[in-house]
Amino acid sequence: MSIKSIAAKIFARKIYNQTKVWSNKPVETQLKVFKILIEKAKATEFGKDHHFDTIKTITDFQKNVPIRDYEDLKSYIEKVKLGKENILWKGKPIYFAKTSGTTSGAKYIPLTRESMPYHINAARNAILHYINETGNADFVDGKMIFLQGSPILTEKHGINFGRLSGIVAHFVPKYLQKNRMPSWETNCIEDWESKVDAIVDETIKEDMSVISGIPSWVQMYFERLQQKSGGKKIGDIFKNFNLFIYGGVNYEPYRAKFENMIGRKVDSIELFPASEGFFAYQDSQKEKGMLLLLNSGIFYEFIKADEFFEENPKSYTVGEVEIDVNYVLIISTNAGLWRYNIGDTVKFTTLFPHRVIVSGRIKHYISAFGEHVIANEVENAMKEATAGTKIVINEFTVAPQINPSKGLPYHEWLIEFENEPENILSFAEAIDDSMRKQNIYYDDLITGNVLQKVVITKVSKNGFQEYMKSQGKLGGQNKLPRLSNNRDIADNLK
Repeated sequence: MSIKSIAAKIFARKIYNQTKVWSNKPVETQLKVFKILIEKAKATEFGKDHHFDTIKTITDFQKNVPIRDYEDLKSYIEKVKLGKENILWKGKPIYFAKTSGTTSGAKYIPLTRESMPYHINAARNAILHYINETGNADFVDGKMIFLQGSPILTEKHGINFGRLSGIVAHFVPKYLQKNRMPSWETNCIEDWESKVDAIVDETIKEDMSVISGIPSWVQMYFERLQQKSGGKKIGDIFKNFNLFIYGGVNYEPYRAKFENMIGRKVDSIELFPASEGFFAYQDSQKEKGMLLLLNSGIFYEFIKADEFFEENPKSYTVGEVEIDVNYVLIISTNAGLWRYNIGDTVKFTTLFPHRVIVSGRIKHYISAFGEHVIANEVENAMKEATAGTKIVINEFTVAPQINPSKGLPYHEWLIEFENEPENILSFAEAIDDSMRKQNIYYDDLITGNVLQKVVITKVSKNGFQEYMKSQGKLGGQNKLPRLSNNRDIADNLK
């Protein structure tokens, strides 16, 4: 055992004990964060516009500040982008993270001196919790890779602009610099396919122990490695690779394919990062869900997803939430986002400590007939339908078909298979059965002959990658929506 791994275990125990203190006092921890946020933002333009000096309670805050999305906050953000100070937060941000918007094109999310450390420390602490629980620390001596966007930044009005993953690359601690891959030069390659090829060339002969990234793009990296190595299993190329760290999408639809490509099971750690904040990480290999980070400069509110589009829906705090209820996540942060709807929905798996899973996106659903199907449901259906079979899925998405050429409307599942089912109709039946068990509204529509059962359309090899490439969203932090309420993606794929 190396000195580095021994030190990692000692540090891991320290962080675990610190986490235990605040996670056992969720209400008190969040109230403390809330008071600090309000106090520090009183003198900002936003604080003055919303009378922060009169806010004494969370109820006051909810009365004074409406829930906003990016478009609603854009007028303030535009001022900040021009270099104006004390608009959303004291001073001005040190970075703007550029990210894709669903209705507004590119979004620019501020990162401040206060918020940036939490983005860095959260990923570190996730690994330390893994070390503390499992005792596995040998991987710290191997090479590590995070498939990310380019770290090249542009500067305007004293603020640096770039992708979040590229910004984070500037904060790699010195003790990891020698272990981290790829090289800075390779990381700066903008074209994703060229970048992956360069990463393969750099890493194929290295002792990779930790690999991290969005599963769909790590899968592409693995495929290129296998092509380069003549079809070797990833576990044979990297004999000490035993830890996969991921975020952005659910790993379960990819797990069977990954284990087949690797040649064995490896431990995994799930993260819940976004440009708007680092919200949660998997703190235990034994418990379902990710630990919600209640002491990270973010005040959380939760609105029940099935009430979200009502007028003045009730907001809940961490002391009021329930297990297994679908909530829209609302945040107020030390980067100057106030009662901001990030678009994600979550469900709590445990309370005390509070752990969540990401159940989907409030705008990514199918409700063409009032069924309100969410991502969590279609992913569970796929998991159940493939369990115990040799079926392997590369990627899939779901869309409604409202006007079929014949017969009743249906939900179309567009699937890229690695290993196809022997009977596609039986497979569709298994998916449909799972959906009906999970969603009573969908079941009613099938029973009432409003919809016919699931229809599967096969997507050709690499079809999803080609689609993402055609949209200028190949690689990096870009993610394919698991489902949508229109046929934009489905028709492009077909």
